[in-house]
Amino acid sequence: MKKNNKLFRIVSVLLLAFVVMVSSGLGSVNVSAETPYRTFTNDGYGRTMETQTAYLAQKTLIKFGEEFMSNPSDMYITQDGTIYVADTGNGRILVGTADGKLLNIIGKGKLKTPTGVFVTSDKKVYVADRDGKAVVVFDENGEVLNKYTKPDSPLYGDGLDFLPQKIVVNDAGVMYIVCQSNTNGIVEISPEEGGTFLGYFGTNYASVSLQTMIYRAILTDEQRAKMVSNMPSTPDNLSIDEKGLIYTVTRGDENMTLKRLNIAGTNLIKSGVSDYDEAPAAVTTGNHDNIYVASSQGYIYEYNKQGELLYVFAGTDDGTQRVGLSTQVTSIQVDSKDNIYILDADKKQIQVYQPSEFTQLLHNALYLYSKGHYTESKEPLQKVLQMNSMFDYANKAMGRAYFQEENYDMALKYAKLAKDYEGYSDAFWEIRNEWLKDNIVAALLVIVALWAVFKVVNVLDRKKGILAKPKAAMAKFRQNKFVSNVYYAKYFMKHPIDGSYGIAREGRASWSAPSFILLIFMLEYIINKYLCGFLQKNIREGRYEIFSDIGMIVVIMLAVTLCNYLVCTINEGEGTVKKIYTYFCYSLLPYVVYIPFSFILSHILTTNEQFLITLLQYVIIGWIVVLMILGIKEVNNYTAKETAKVIFITIFTILILALLIFIIYVLWAQVFEFISAVFGEVVYRFG
Repeated sequence: MKKNNKLFRIVSVLLLAFVVMVSSGLGSVNVSAETPYRTFTNDGYGRTMETQTAYLAQKTLIKFGEEFMSNPSDMYITQDGTIYVADTGNGRILVGTADGKLLNIIGKGKLKTPTGVFVTSDKKVYVADRDGKAVVVFDENGEVLNKYTKPDSPLYGDGLDFLPQKIVVNDAGVMYIVCQSNTNGIVEISPEEGGTFLGYFGTNYASVSLQTMIYRAILTDEQRAKMVSNMPSTPDNLSIDEKGLIYTVTRGDENMTLKRLNIAGTNLIKSGVSDYDEAPAAVTTGNHDNIYVASSQGYIYEYNKQGELLYVFAGTDDGTQRVGLSTQVTSIQVDSKDNIYILDADKKQIQVYQPSEFTQLLHNALYLYSKGHYTESKEPLQKVLQMNSMFDYANKAMGRAYFQEENYDMALKYAKLAKDYEGYSDAFWEIRNEWLKDNIVAALLVIVALWAVFKVVNVLDRKKGILAKPKAAMAKFRQNKFVSNVYYAKYFMKHPIDGSYGIAREGRASWSAPSFILLIFMLEYIINKYLCGFLQKNIREGRYEIFSDIGMIVVIMLAVTLCNYLVCTINEGEGTVKKIYTYFCYSLLPYVVYIPFSFILSHILTTNEQFLITLLQYVIIGWIVVLMILGIKEVNNYTAKETAKVIFITIFTILILALLIFIIYVLWAQVFEFISAVFGEVVYRFG
């Protein structure tokens, strides 16, 4: 028994020693548990979808040596992997390694609240000391080299304080500083002459809504003074890449949250090209022309240089204290091996993420493509697609690589898979151009031949009447009442006032002919919706809702006809249900006649030429609306004022009817759910 107790004590001591060694040895905790978050990307339709894990939560740094962090605000990682942390709560800069070793402590006793840190290639450490109201420059040993305080230039603004929060420095030593509450933009200071204020850079602009403009126009000066001032937002954080381009993130700036600014301060990222977080906290650049943005809640976004989303992963810690989840992110950095470092001020730690094989392949492809090695980039892209064939960004990059190789057929294929409209248009333009070069002469000869045949037939018909029998048969065919009414729709389309008179008083109203036109309209609508050219298609590939489309058209036509009939009856209109149904269906003829041209154009025009289709569609819609309005006016014998009144009441009646149907649907759904629940309970009780 004594031997067993002694053995138990020895094992307990060894286990305790092991735990202490792991928790205090290097200041880092390695984790091999399952990733506690999911990774998402955007497909070509802009939908968020889950994909392979892009980054694995590798470890957490809680201290350097024996030095813990207190409310850390910023971080910078040099090319050799050295980590500099603005340890704000302790008023110092901690210098350490990715293994948790402490290398140096800078600024102790010389800094008040360091909130930003940047290190140049020659190891100069720039610190934004907010409460010290200065930017302090140290050498790698911690000796003060320079100190920059508020610029004395009148252009800076006499009433503005100098409260530097974040800082980056370019190769020429020019400092770009984000100052607290300075809405003029990023402060740009040159090191010349002890610090020369160069002006404001990358200024955000305040957006003014139409409602605000109207209020300001009608309110008095006193009322306008009480309104909340519409000031531009101050950037939250910034970064700089090896080319000297400045990246900023600004919360609450909607589509302009992320900016990529050149030397002139022009944003190189198109507005609204991707999804941005509402509360971005930090930004940095990767090694493959990619951009990383971290939200304050812990989500990490990776974009390409155009601002298109590649991944979003990680997230907010719900109290489980799992590695990879954060609560208050203040900085993000990437080392030379593509490992991501996230600084969490609330947890006082650094989360480290390692790229997965999937991401390494994608990064390799991005790097090769950016260097012009298009053929070489296809190999890693192919491997990415083997892992996830639905990863649309890889399909898009593959299409662009084939385009650079002038393999336009393959470029067209992958662009269509990725829903890359711009890439598809470029490849299609090249294919069309080659086709025209090879076939333009033959096409012109065919057109000339057809024109010549047409002329010859006309001449022979005038002289010998070779078309007399076909013309007689056609004339007899048109005497049929149904056919005659169908042809009358063409007359109504060209002469709506006289055509309305025929519907109202010459017996041109019918059920069969208008229904035939409505049937053709539905057929063409479905064909144009699902089979139009790729650049005009606005629905997902493979999704067909034909019965829903037919039902929608039938319901709308019935609702419009019945509601208009009820309103016209109340307002002493002369139209019957048949007459109203007739002129509404006849009004659809411009679509029936001209939408095939739009359909054909959608297969032969590129993006820059799509305005022709849009113009044609606007003309068709306008024509239909005019025919409907004139039909209501002339068939019911209304004045213009009465017509406007009837149209307004008809629209209102349709809305009331739609609301009534919706209420009935909701009530019936609840009744059906109740009956299902009762039936299920009965089955459970007696089953």
